[in-house]
Amino acid sequence: MSDTRIVLLNGQLVNEGRITAADLLIEKGRITQIGSDLSHISGAEVIDCQGQFVLPGMIDDQVHFREPGLTHIGCIETESRAAVMGGITSYMEMPNCVPNTTDQAQIHNKLALAAQHSYANYGFYLGATNHNIEAIKSIDVGTVCGVKVFMGASTGNLLVDDPLALEAIFQHSPVIIATHCEHSPTIHLNEQRVKQQYGDNVPFHLHAEIRSREACWLSSSMAVDLAKRTDADLHVLHLTTADEMLLFTAGPINSKRITAEVCVHHLWFALEDYDRLGSRIKCNPSVKMSTDREALWQALHQNVIDVIATDHAPHTLQEKSQSFWQAPAGLPLVQEALLCLLEQVHRGQITLPKLVEKTAHAVAQRFGVIDRGFIREGYWADLVIVDHHKPQLSRDSDMVYRCGWTPFSGQAWQSTIVATLVNGHCCYRQGQWHGTPQFAQALQFKTHRRG
Repeated sequence: MSDTRIVLLNGQLVNEGRITAADLLIEKGRITQIGSDLSHISGAEVIDCQGQFVLPGMIDDQVHFREPGLTHIGCIETESRAAVMGGITSYMEMPNCVPNTTDQAQIHNKLALAAQHSYANYGFYLGATNHNIEAIKSIDVGTVCGVKVFMGASTGNLLVDDPLALEAIFQHSPVIIATHCEHSPTIHLNEQRVKQQYGDNVPFHLHAEIRSREACWLSSSMAVDLAKRTDADLHVLHLTTADEMLLFTAGPINSKRITAEVCVHHLWFALEDYDRLGSRIKCNPSVKMSTDREALWQALHQNVIDVIATDHAPHTLQEKSQSFWQAPAGLPLVQEALLCLLEQVHRGQITLPKLVEKTAHAVAQRFGVIDRGFIREGYWADLVIVDHHKPQLSRDSDMVYRCGWTPFSGQAWQSTIVATLVNGHCCYRQGQWHGTPQFAQALQFKTHRRG
C-alpha cells in the first residue's frame, strides 16, 4: 500500500457504463474522493490526465506465469511486470506449473512467492484431479479464486476424466469451477487422422481441425449439463466456437450461475492468420474461423459472454520454432491485451464502457473480488490511464516477458498505456518503471460468492 497522496486531474473516467469528466483523490492506496475539481488538494502528487481516459485496471482471470518449476519460460516477477505495463492490475494464475497446485499447501507456497515477486495483485486457482476432492472441499474460500478443471488434454495429472470425480467436484466445490473444455478422445482421433495424412509435416492451420469445434462442443456441453444437474457455480474459459454460444444465456452476470469467457486472441486472430504466424498462434483451444470470431463478438455484445481474459501462456521462441507436433501451445498476451482491445474500440467493435465491463467489473463480480474492479470511493486505486490517440508499434524487443516475443509483432496500435496504478502506487508512467512488489496484494474474495 502506498502512503503517497495522488490527485488525478481532468480525466475521463470510464466506469459503470458511463464516461464522466472527474478528478480522483487517492490516499493510502484507495480512492477517497471523486469530484469535479480537486486541484485545491494540498500535499499531493498531481497527475494531469487531460485528454486521457482513466479506466479500472484489467483483472485477468486466466494467466499462466509458469512459477514454480517452469521459470525458463516465465515467472511471477517478469510476467506480472509485463501485465502492469499493459494495464492489468490483478491476475488469477493457473495451477499447471511444477508441482501442480492441487492442495492448500501449494496455494500458500504460490502466495508466498507472489508476496515477494509480484508487481500486480494476485490470486491462484487450485487444480482439480481425479483424486483430490478432499483438498477441494477444504479450500480456504477467502484466498482461493476458484477450482480449475481441465476437461481436456492438459499438463501433468490435471486431466479430470473420471465421471465420478467430475460429479464430486461439481457437487462439492465451495468456490467457482473454471473449466478448460476440450474432448480428449475426439482430439486423439483427429491427431491420428492428420498424422496418417501428413506425418511430421503438418501445416499449422490444421490445429483448428485437430482441436476441433466438435471437441469443444462435446466438452463444453457436458460441463454445462453437469453444472445444471448439480447446481454448480461454473465459469467456462476461453470459448472459441459459434456452436458453444448456444449453451449460454444473455443477461447480467450477477443473475447467472453458469458464465462464459472469451480471450483477446480469439477475438483478434482467425484461421487465415496461421499462414502468416504459424506456431505463434498455436494455442488450446485453437484459433478457429472468422465466422466463429464474429459469433464471439456478437455474443459479447448480447451479454452471452460475460468476461474477457488473456490465457497468457508463454513459451520460448526456440520452443515455438519447432515442427507442428513439437511446438507447444500457448502465447504471451498480458502486455498488449488491453492495447488489442483498445484497437477494437477504434475499429468500432466494442465501446470503452463495454470493454471496462468485461475486463474489470464483471470479473470482480463473478469471482467475488473485494473492493476492486470499479472506480468507486473506498475501492483500491487500481487504475489505468490511456491516451487513446497516441500510436505505437508492437515489437518483440519491447516485450518484458521472459520469452521475449509477442504474437502482435509489427502491429500498429492507435492507443498507448500512459500509466498504471496498483493500490494507489504509480508503478508505470510514460515508459518509466516505478513499481516494486511491496505495493501488490493478494486478492481477497467474498466467502459467500453468489447472490
